[in-house]
Amino acid sequence: MSATKMIKAISKTRLLLAAMVAMALLLPATARGAAPGITGPTFNLTAQAAYISQPDGAMIYSWGYGCSSVPSGFAPAAMSGATCSTMQVPGPTLIVTEGQTVTVNLTNNLPNSAGNTSILFPGFQVTASFGVPGLLTREATRNVAAGTIAVRYTFLASSPGTHAYYSGTQSDLQVEMGLYGAIIVLPAAVPANCSTGLAASNLAAKSSWGETDFRLAKAAYDHVKSCYDREYLFQFSEIDPVIHSQAQVQVAARGVNCVATAPTCSLKVATEPYHPAYFLINGRSMPDDMDPNYALEYPHQPYNGNPHMHPGEQVLLRIIGQGRWQHPFHEHGNHVRILGRDGNLIVSQSDANSLAGPLLFTTTTTPGQAMDGIFYWTAKGLNWDAYGHNPNSASANLPCTPDANGYNTSATAAINYYEWCQDHGKPMQTAPFGDVAGGGPVTLPDPNIFANGAWFGGSPYLGPDATVRATGPTGTTPPSGTIANSPTGEAGFAFMWHSHNEREITTNNIFPGGMLMMMLVDSREFVINESN
Repeated sequence: MSATKMIKAISKTRLLLAAMVAMALLLPATARGAAPGITGPTFNLTAQAAYISQPDGAMIYSWGYGCSSVPSGFAPAAMSGATCSTMQVPGPTLIVTEGQTVTVNLTNNLPNSAGNTSILFPGFQVTASFGVPGLLTREATRNVAAGTIAVRYTFLASSPGTHAYYSGTQSDLQVEMGLYGAIIVLPAAVPANCSTGLAASNLAAKSSWGETDFRLAKAAYDHVKSCYDREYLFQFSEIDPVIHSQAQVQVAARGVNCVATAPTCSLKVATEPYHPAYFLINGRSMPDDMDPNYALEYPHQPYNGNPHMHPGEQVLLRIIGQGRWQHPFHEHGNHVRILGRDGNLIVSQSDANSLAGPLLFTTTTTPGQAMDGIFYWTAKGLNWDAYGHNPNSASANLPCTPDANGYNTSATAAINYYEWCQDHGKPMQTAPFGDVAGGGPVTLPDPNIFANGAWFGGSPYLGPDATVRATGPTGTTPPSGTIANSPTGEAGFAFMWHSHNEREITTNNIFPGGMLMMMLVDSREFVINESN
């Protein structure tokens, strides 16, 4: 490639990235994440075929689990517009409580030629009945009498945390086609400290701005160190469209009425060599994953991947590797502290009251493995006042009273709740970012030279009024000549969360796409609404 072509390619990539980030910041207030699902402890599921969409316009023939009847309930209860179709990718998130006996009834509505299907529940002692014997579990056959259960799985929800479920029948094909989902087990007893002290202050801070609590619980585990303020579920997978198209063609060739047990009715889909072209978070690729949960344009992909938070919130990330590949997912802005894997809390050997999970730069999504981790961001370490407080103006200098850890946590209704007080009132300095050692306030560069182009809002401060606070009433938000949010918009800090395998942030080799989303850290005055 010539130097000229390379420069043009880089410029085009920057423009695409600018457009992508701008879309993230201009999303309507309803496009949030949370961890939506259906409640039990009895679930009536079916396996069926349908098409799922991709940002390049492709409709991919797929198989997925869905609801064969209206579920007993949806969670979180505050979320509106929840549905459960007869086929979705990933399958319905099953939400239960520790100690409950869980029953999953599965019917098989896949094409006759697809043969039997089943569900595995790793980490649980499962009893299976009805159906027929399979290699790994009891399997559901096709064409059972109406009202008859094809196969039933029963197990005790013995351990809190996030777990995977997926097909145990011809898994190289059926999991690839979309037969997988998540189980969230909530702790039976919430630790007392999750309702007092700092946890109570964080909830009061949200309530003071009119935010609703969308958590499934107050803690991820039965442990004092597992309290959280907000949560999101991310299931990572990939699609090889050649495999899906082979299955589609062979199903059509066998016909819908072929006899399921006949040799001429079976599929012979080659699953190797494996060349994925689509990389999914919760069944969607970027930018589709930033549209709302239960959006009508994705009837078989109900769950999004669009995390938001306020500074200081403990954000619980529920992460599952549901594909065949390992995906090194990186959460920009901070490391993730792992609480547990596959429902196994990682506790210190020397102190039962302390956790010992690793602090990860990337959460490597190993196939079949689930993990729970905590992400937080506070502006500590920026070395300037992220809120733009002006020490020379009483009206633009809110109080910052440090707690024992150095944060402003006493005034829960304040815009700067959870500010790192050591940086209070500090202007953004030239050094070490510029050439003048120890110089005064920085002169911001031309936004057009930034990698993100015109997306850069021209302000290093958090909140729609922060630049005016820092520069006085003659300042503007954003500075003239830049393209950014309306002053009444989010004006938050955006961190790109994405796979560190660069090919996986493309959709069919086109950037941006794939395993890519934005974590938006919003100022307190921006209400994060996860109602759908």
